[in-house]
Amino acid sequence: MSRDTTIQLRHLFKIVSGSTPESGNADYWNGDIAWVTPEDVSQVDGNVLLDTRRKLTAEGFANSGTTIARTGSIVLTKRAPIGQLAMLGLDACSNQGCFLLSAMEAVEPRFFYYVLANKVPLLQALGRGSTFMELSTDDLKALRVPVLDYDEQVKIANHLDASVAKLDELEQSKERLLEILAEKRKAVIATAVTRGLDPKVTLRDSGVPWLGEIPAHWEFERARWLFRERDVRSTSGEEELLTVSHLTGVTPRSEKDVNMFEAETNEGYKLCEPGDLVINTLWAWMGAMGIAPVKGIVSPAYNVYEAGPRLAPAYVDALVRLPVFAQEVTRYSKGVWSSRLRLYPEGLFEVYLPVPPLEEQRAIVDYIARETAKLDAVRAATERTIALLKERRSALIAAAVTGQLDAGLTA
Repeated sequence: MSRDTTIQLRHLFKIVSGSTPESGNADYWNGDIAWVTPEDVSQVDGNVLLDTRRKLTAEGFANSGTTIARTGSIVLTKRAPIGQLAMLGLDACSNQGCFLLSAMEAVEPRFFYYVLANKVPLLQALGRGSTFMELSTDDLKALRVPVLDYDEQVKIANHLDASVAKLDELEQSKERLLEILAEKRKAVIATAVTRGLDPKVTLRDSGVPWLGEIPAHWEFERARWLFRERDVRSTSGEEELLTVSHLTGVTPRSEKDVNMFEAETNEGYKLCEPGDLVINTLWAWMGAMGIAPVKGIVSPAYNVYEAGPRLAPAYVDALVRLPVFAQEVTRYSKGVWSSRLRLYPEGLFEVYLPVPPLEEQRAIVDYIARETAKLDAVRAATERTIALLKERRSALIAAAVTGQLDAGLTA
């Protein structure tokens, strides 16, 4: 069947944008009228939006200048980013970041939901603006879409609903697997670092709340007896610049896509040697710390520590990047606001660390490398499968709304 006949979207839908009532007026909020924002649309599980984070009162709605769209209408984000879509599973109005599309007679909104999903790249290309990109009402209304009989719209929508739901279910199962793998990875590291590799080993209470029980033959010690602060400054600033993140630990800045401000010169930055512990003083409470893999320099606002002979650097890296370790050092950080806590040397030096025998530390590191490599391989394969499912979903929608699945639909 030909899809050559098209029509502007304005002839099929009433298209309106929303607005925001006065945010500081308590009489306008916490009512019963659903108020959709781009954030709500981004969090939809599947195709249907069933609730909104915020709701208006009748007074808030009356003073907002926005319009109610009925259940079954389409909501489409006009910015941040353009083109996120959902079907309304409830009557709702929206803020100025969304369009509401209410269907006219003989229009099946579900079919045009898929048509618009297939046109997201075009919608994004139509965005205009300097500070942020936004899709205009006129451009959306002028968008040309295929003209089909109502019965055919329904047939294609039914076919896509069923097929896409199966793909979405598969994708969700793979996403759950990724969550399980991430938790398994954390558990493997945490157990090995704080309990060792022998499940039958005799344990004893360390007396340190964050550590709990540790193998009876392990020692534990305050960090002040295990590290010494290194504060040596670069005279040229030409050494490898390192960055410290709670996600990746210590890595060369050149390997990361960083758009933050860079100083004109790195003279006076702190030198660190391979194996040094580097802590982002301001973000330690988030776990921004780790072992330097190479010689380099870091911000003078960071702290650098040389590990003593009782610790294997790779073991330290695994230990300090445990979420529970970040929680522990937070207790010794200073600051008024939780988001502005700083971990200074005197705070770190109060923390107790487990100290297994060096050979056992190295064995733990090797074990972690082997086990996480297996988990990472499964994660990578799962991510590839998710990408293929997304591609299949997009291809299926494109084929259906452009008339390439007619034979399958009529079979």
